[in-house]
This record gives sequence, structure tokens and C-alpha cells, in this order.
Amino acid sequence: MNRDIAKSFCYAFEGLIEGWRKERNFRIHCIFALFTVIMALLFGFSTVKWLVLLLTIGIVLSLELMNSSIERVTDLITEEYHPVAKKAKDLAAGSVFIFSIIAVIIGFLLFAGPIIEIVF
Repeated sequence: MNRDIAKSFCYAFEGLIEGWRKERNFRIHCIFALFTVIMALLFGFSTVKWLVLLLTIGIVLSLELMNSSIERVTDLITEEYHPVAKKAKDLAAGSVFIFSIIAVIIGFLLFAGPIIEIVF
């Protein structure tokens, strides 16, 4: 049983490495996440703000990896253009897009107060 759990963690880590190496958008999201975490450290976020921030980052990164996996499975099924395959890819990309907009709004709400305090 422990060996199966260890393998599961290895596969998950391999997925993260694959995402970093092959998926430009995943790298972009990771870089923005790192920048945001550094800013949160500098602003001394409260525990609640950290929970919201980390949950938001986790959802964005997870959705990006899911989008990439849907794209790859779709490509595996058909190498030719197919309108249904396009719709599947577009829908997956749309889910990342929607939550990325929400993440920006959440980030604005989390950082607005500390930034206003510094400026004024």
C-alpha cells in the first residue's frame, strides 16, 4: 500500500514537471503566483488573507493543468481538426479564463487595503 501511495506522489510530481516544462501558460501562472506570494509576505498578510490567496493560486494552477490535460487527451483522440474537439478545448480554456479573472479580482481585494495605506 505504501508503495502505491509513493508512486502516486511520483506521478503527480512528474505531472507538475511536465506542466512546467511544456506548458507556457502554466509557467506564466506560476511566475505570477510567486510574485503574489512575495508581495503577500512583504505586506504581512493575515492568516485569513493567506488562506484566500493560497486557495486562489491553487485553483488557478490546478485548472491550468486540467486544461492542458484535456487538450492533450483531445489531441490523442483526433489529430485532425474536429469541431467537437475544438469545443472541448475551448471550454477547458474558458474555465481557466473565468477563474483567472476572479483571481485578479480577489488579488485586487486582498492587496487594495495595504497598497492604499502605503500610498496615502
